[in-house]
Amino acid sequence: MLDPIRAGLAGGWKHIDAATLTKGQTFEADVVIIGTGAGGGVTADILSDAGLRVVLVEEGPLRSSSDFKMREADAYPQLYQESASRKTADKAINIYQGRCVGGSTTVNWTSSFRTPPEVFEFWQHQFGLRQLSAESMSSWFAVMEHKLSIRRWETSPNANNQALAIGGEKLGIPIASIKRNVKGCWNLGYCGMGCPTNAKQSMLVTTIPAALNRGATLYTRLRAERLRFAGGRVTAVDCMALQPDGIHPAGKRVHLRARHFVIAGGAIGSPALLLRSGVPDPYRRLGKRTFLHPVVISSALMPERVDAYAGAPQTIYSDHFLHQAPIDGPLGFKLEVPPLHPVLLSTTLQGYGEAHARLMREFTHVNALLALLRDGFNPDSRGGQVGLDGNGLPVLDYPIHDVIWDAARRALLAMAEIQFAAGARWVSPAHESAPGYASWAEAKKGIAELPLKPLVCRVVSAHVMGGCGMADAPQRGVVDHRGRHFWLGNLSVHDGSLFPTSLGVNPQLSIYGLVARNASLLAAELSGRPVPLIP
Repeated sequence: MLDPIRAGLAGGWKHIDAATLTKGQTFEADVVIIGTGAGGGVTADILSDAGLRVVLVEEGPLRSSSDFKMREADAYPQLYQESASRKTADKAINIYQGRCVGGSTTVNWTSSFRTPPEVFEFWQHQFGLRQLSAESMSSWFAVMEHKLSIRRWETSPNANNQALAIGGEKLGIPIASIKRNVKGCWNLGYCGMGCPTNAKQSMLVTTIPAALNRGATLYTRLRAERLRFAGGRVTAVDCMALQPDGIHPAGKRVHLRARHFVIAGGAIGSPALLLRSGVPDPYRRLGKRTFLHPVVISSALMPERVDAYAGAPQTIYSDHFLHQAPIDGPLGFKLEVPPLHPVLLSTTLQGYGEAHARLMREFTHVNALLALLRDGFNPDSRGGQVGLDGNGLPVLDYPIHDVIWDAARRALLAMAEIQFAAGARWVSPAHESAPGYASWAEAKKGIAELPLKPLVCRVVSAHVMGGCGMADAPQRGVVDHRGRHFWLGNLSVHDGSLFPTSLGVNPQLSIYGLVARNASLLAAELSGRPVPLIP
């Protein structure tokens, strides 16, 4: 099978692996983009198509389908932040984020949802973002859905997803199919380890190759350390080359100058870079209101084999529990189904020793459901804050307040009821004190009495949002509705850190659509001519 990345490199792409540099460099372009995930990839495509000279900076490595061997032991250290073990400051939440060319789009499970209308309405009322609505953004979402082959998954769900469909239907809970950004998918189920067939239409195989084909330059294993600015404008970004391990500094520095700078390092990395740089922040908004979708998990043993590692990972969902209260009321939650691979399951599963081993021996019969809690709308759900440790690296402090635990208990109850309705013979929340339950009546009583507190109840997340939130004024946010920084005229933020709340849906399509809009506006400004992508 053709590897388009290796073919592009052989054909002359401008790729510089900073780990191989023998001396420092200075480079100048029209635009420097820091980060190559959903935001950075879309931006590079649109700006390069407008004839602008683009430089991309990626802290992680360049990997491709030739490297994706469907092995967790290879994928997590190579493709994820902190080997898929990044945690909040108190270690209570595990965060899965990509750290490679393509960012999290290279390793996500392909689930694609538009930003819900009620989220836009909340942003309009609370943050003055009148320019953004489901109607005004509809054409941008449509453009990116077409470009990235985002469409409903028509193949029958695997047994893992089918459990949610069966249980939901028996209980009268509406369920629906998920749209996925794939083309010619082989239905393998190993999306989280990089797609070995290039079916996933991630930034790795779509927008970034398009930009490189137009002459863009890609630096990898290069860490953006600090923005230089004067007179209300950024003048340069100072970067440090990393060693081949992609972690430790190599000592060589790269100095990048440009007319405009786009930060797209994700909702932890982008606030951290701006904090390290000491950019103007008179109202102390930077890094605040950083949101996760805190996720709680329920596992079940089914009478028949599930083989939850095989088949498209997420194809069925339910939004039933998102809409049972006003958006600013008790936290709602979205139900989805995660794939299960041995390392992923074993490191999330509760217990230890023989109790843990006994559960793992049932691996092929395990079904799991997850609930994404929608944080950021209730007045008592204020999210977390990105700060810096003694080495200038990011740390996310994310207190889990009672309003989150209330939603977590409701979610664990809902998932257990659905799993028993689907035929489960045993159900257990991912919780250190949960003994497991043999009936819905037993689970209903037991879950109601479980102590919910950090490090006892498992909480994970793969969605990080906010920290450089949009607003109509600097008193309420870091950037405006275009992603333009309020205090530095040639600085934009183009990633999930823009969102002033969480979304209640997987965020990749929301990033694609909003960044396509903002990058097109930026391209028109910098190139001096209209950009065709603008609807």
